[in-house]
This record gives sequence, structure tokens and C-alpha cells, in this order.
Amino acid sequence: MKRFPLVLLVFSLFLLSGSPLFAQDVPAEQVQEAPPLFVVVKNDGTRFYGHILSQDAREVLIETQETGQVYIPRHEIREIRQIASRELDERGYYVPGEVFSTRYAFTSNGLPSQKGENYILWNLFGPDIQFGVSDNVDLGIMTTWIGYPIIGTAKYSLPLNKDWNLGLGLMLGTGSWAKSDLGMALPYGAITYGDRVMNFTFSTGYGGVWYKEEEYQYYSDTYTTERVSEGSFFFSLGAMFKVGPRLSLVFDSFFMPAGKETTETFTYQNYNWETDSYYTVTETYTNQRSAILLMVPALRFQTRAEAAFQLGFAGIRADGETMAVPFPMLQWFRKL
Repeated sequence: MKRFPLVLLVFSLFLLSGSPLFAQDVPAEQVQEAPPLFVVVKNDGTRFYGHILSQDAREVLIETQETGQVYIPRHEIREIRQIASRELDERGYYVPGEVFSTRYAFTSNGLPSQKGENYILWNLFGPDIQFGVSDNVDLGIMTTWIGYPIIGTAKYSLPLNKDWNLGLGLMLGTGSWAKSDLGMALPYGAITYGDRVMNFTFSTGYGGVWYKEEEYQYYSDTYTTERVSEGSFFFSLGAMFKVGPRLSLVFDSFFMPAGKETTETFTYQNYNWETDSYYTVTETYTNQRSAILLMVPALRFQTRAEAAFQLGFAGIRADGETMAVPFPMLQWFRKL
């Protein structure tokens, strides 16, 4: 009798775990798969999600989760796409990828935008405004709160196939009112795998700046002006994973390799008091810009359909040292 509770416990575990000893096979013909979900996009950007009940050359009948059955004229439809399983939440509801999915923390990817998809990204240092002027073409402007510098942006997205997209972009900037002779340019390319729910991007480009620099000539007591230009290649890895209806994991990075080693030679006259004469002194200095790596893991909270908030933490490695930025990277996304 003392062993009865143990036997009862084992028997109960078999029942709860669906042991094969008690399971019954279900005929294959009785197993019914749930009908696939589709997203139907109209020419004006309106989207409908649900099961397609019927379609012909004239119209499409879709059973939506929000408003029930909707007839959509075929000539008003721009796209019909089946929804992947990763785009569904735990309840089986569609989790649409928002327009902000084309951006990470500070870099963009190759995913295409649509006409009218406009948004503003508020950073602690200033605003970044982007406009979807047409399908696959973005134009924008970014600056700081004091208007220095001002940078214009442009990006063209080229869909390669269902999963791969290529983005070609250009950033042009000026020092505006603070330093009008300062200019900058950054052409880049980005190859992206995935969609607005989950994507991974590798990008590369070349950034250059040019400006005027004045040098004081000690012996002639004059200033000379020289035009200086600098530039470097850069590489970036970015990723975004939508893990729920309101939460996405975001990663962004920026790597600039070490610059070329440069040598500067200075020649000047020095006075020798013992011989009461001047002699020539030549000094040589070697300079090299160190490699810079910036990494930003972040959390993006979709507070509502037209807004999101992003919290990131940046780490920098330069001059052989790694340090964490002591304050978080806060960003606010808003649709326009």
C-alpha cells in the first residue's frame, strides 16, 4: 500500500504527457491545415490582412481579422503576398513590419520603401526626416539642433528577388552657417536579406570631407590657407528581428579601418648662443589614424502603429582601447 501513491503519480504523468501507450493515431485525411494568410496592398497603400475566400480577374474577396469580408477591385490592387509564419504572433495574428524597419540605429538597409511612407527620427542631437517620394526612392535631410552640419540623403532600393534587396545611397553635407567651407560626401551600397519583420544587412561605402585650414608662418608673420581633404572606406553590419507585436531587437555597427601612415617634416632655424650663429633643425613626425569600431545593440518598442521608441547602448573601440558610451542612445520614430 505504501507504493500506491508512486504508481498513481507515474500513471498521471503518462496521461498528462500524452504517452504513446494511450495515444490514438489520427487518420491523415482528418488532419486539416489552416488556410494561408495573405496581405493585399492597394495602390494607395491601404493594406488588408486575412484569408482569401475567392478571386478572379475582376475582384478579390478577403476575410479580414478586423472588418470581416471585404471585396477589393482587382485594378486597385498593387500586391498580393502570402504571409510567412514568422510574421505571426503567438495568437496567429499578423504582425506588420512598420516603415521604421528600413532603419537601424544610424544606418539604413536596402529594403524598399513605398510612396508616401514618410517619417521623422528624433535623436538627442537633432532631427532626421525621410520621405518616400516614390516606390523604392527615399529622400531626406538630417541635422543637429544648431543646424551644423546639414546633410541631405538619397537612397534607391532595387529588389533582387523575394529575399534579397540592394540599396544604393548618397549623403551630401555642408558646414552651413558655422563653417561654410566644410563639405562632406558619402556614397554607399547596402545588401539586405530578409523583410520588414526580420532582416540582416551588410553595407560599405567611402566617406570624404574637405575644408580649408589656415596655418601661421612664424618667421614671416603671415597666414597661409590650404584646402585639406580626407577620406576613408567604412563597413557596417546591421540586423533587426521582430520578436513580438511591440518589440524588436536591433543591432547596428560601423567600422572604419586604420588610415594610411603619413609623415610631416618641419624645418626651422635655431640660434646657437655659444657660436653666435643660426643652424637648421629638421624634425619629422609620423601620424596614423587608428581603426574605429562602433557597435550599438538596441531595443525598439512599437508604442503604437505610427510611433516607436528605441533604446540603445553604444560601445567604441579605438586606439587599442574599448569603452562604453556612458549615456544611452535614445531615439523616437514618428510617421508623418
